[in-house]
Amino acid sequence: MVNPGGSTQPPPVGAGSLSWKRCAGCGGKIADRFLLYTMDSYWHSRCLKCSCCQAQLGEIGTSCYTKSGMILCRNDYIRLFGNSGACSACGQSIPASELVMRAQGNVYHLKCFTCSTCRNRLVPGDRFHYINGSLFCEHDRPTALINGHLSSLQTNPLLPDQKVC
Repeated sequence: MVNPGGSTQPPPVGAGSLSWKRCAGCGGKIADRFLLYTMDSYWHSRCLKCSCCQAQLGEIGTSCYTKSGMILCRNDYIRLFGNSGACSACGQSIPASELVMRAQGNVYHLKCFTCSTCRNRLVPGDRFHYINGSLFCEHDRPTALINGHLSSLQTNPLLPDQKVC
């Protein structure tokens, strides 16, 4: 198991000392034939699980992702934080403990999920439009949408109004 940003190699272990290692997950002694090492700790293979989906990480790959103490599989890391773990609006990192808003595969800080025109924050229940990578509240949607004409937006990706859930 490799932890990006952490040490990738465990300290040397003598053949007879494996039974003395303690699992960071359950606290029990590790006497198993196989053990995992990530986040500067040893783990039973059954104890190193994704904090979201509970998948045993040793069974689904050779890497795991950590953020603010959470251990995540690749799919959940990308689902929660996007490919970069950064807000699509401001580009800043999103802490693992922070709630986020999503639109069309992009992830935003709550404070950054705003209308591109009036800068008002969009909250659950608000209708919004996502056009060419920009968010618009119902009031500020481009007039081309209101009139039913696509004019200058015709060649760009246009999605119908959506509701923040």
